[in-house]
Amino acid sequence: MRVALLILLGLVIGVIGTVNVMSTLSARNPMPKAVMHTMGYHMGELGHALKAKQCEAASIQHHLQRLQSTATDIVPVFGVTEKDFTDDASQLQDHLQQALQSAPADCAALAAAIKPINDTCKSCHQKYR
Repeated sequence: MRVALLILLGLVIGVIGTVNVMSTLSARNPMPKAVMHTMGYHMGELGHALKAKQCEAASIQHHLQRLQSTATDIVPVFGVTEKDFTDDASQLQDHLQQALQSAPADCAALAAAIKPINDTCKSCHQKYR
């Protein structure tokens, strides 16, 4: 009887400990994931516009502006100070600035404008995921 009670007590303590650890892990900073989801949404919208051949200049500019605004948050949100990471983030911001300045008004121009952006994103994800 005593052994069964000690086993039960050990299980209860283990469950309580597991719940505490899981809640601590889930309380981590949600911002990095939120930044990537936001950028993914806007890149996805540009990709959908290309596939549907519905590349309206105003919509393109809106998504590019949102991407540029969100890209400025990458380094502070992730808190990574490695030179390669900050260089990749700066390169992404440069490509987004160039895309905004070129003001793509049709699908061909949009495809050309987002190719370097996609390449930069893919390169960074391969290094840091």
